[in-house]
Amino acid sequence: MEAVTALVGRAFVVLFALTVLLPFFWVIYTSFKSGHEITSSPWGIPATLRWENFSNAWQKASIGQYFLNSFLVTIATLAILIPIGAMAAYVLARYPFRGSQVLYGTFLSGMMFPIFLTIVPLFFLMNDLGLMDTLTGLVAVYVAFSLPFTVFVLTGFFQTLPDDLAEAAMIDGCGDARVFWKVMLPLARPGLVVVGIFNAIGLWNEYSLALVLIPSEENRTLPLGIANLVMVQHYQSDWGALFAGLVIVMIPVMVLYWLFRDKIHETMLAGAIKG
Repeated sequence: MEAVTALVGRAFVVLFALTVLLPFFWVIYTSFKSGHEITSSPWGIPATLRWENFSNAWQKASIGQYFLNSFLVTIATLAILIPIGAMAAYVLARYPFRGSQVLYGTFLSGMMFPIFLTIVPLFFLMNDLGLMDTLTGLVAVYVAFSLPFTVFVLTGFFQTLPDDLAEAAMIDGCGDARVFWKVMLPLARPGLVVVGIFNAIGLWNEYSLALVLIPSEENRTLPLGIANLVMVQHYQSDWGALFAGLVIVMIPVMVLYWLFRDKIHETMLAGAIKG
């Protein structure tokens, strides 16, 4: 019975892997085909590798500008979000005070609040602040929306760190701030990596907020650019450039996950064991 259960489990894992990998590789090799090859033989192998699809997507469809905008917004958001989130999580986890649980619950409620309910008031607020159609305004909004998840994850990490290390550092003369920056924050590095990766993936693919807050073409982020590319290439029938644009979107996320895959697995396994 156990052997049958194991066999069914492996078959399920293989089936799930195929549902993920087959569409991924199909998009990859389709990006090297001509528009005629894609429509006449969608599952066939390209006769020749058409690298010009990538140059057409990068230059003619302005994917390069959208890529740069998304890169700047993602990096700026993480640079502000991670320190603020880590400090808030550390205080909530290590220094309980009156109302701290209410404040922590307020952060958690931010993860359950539907983003579409905030679109209209957020639009008028950004317009009144003069931050409409600016990357700065988009970064501020992304920091606010990403903060609840960041605080939730990092609070759990700081709660698991031993008190002895902080007490030993304070005996050696460290103040609270130095204990945080020199002792506790380095120990929470696995949590920071996981939070950074998951936030980066979400920010890189974010569409709805950018659609409302960024109306001009020059400030569009990559998801908006891809949506525009889909509409434009549909009329021009340049399907090769469209699939090349999709590959360009996927590459940074895949590289990021590949570089930190061991850290992600270790952290998720540690969290499962502690849970």
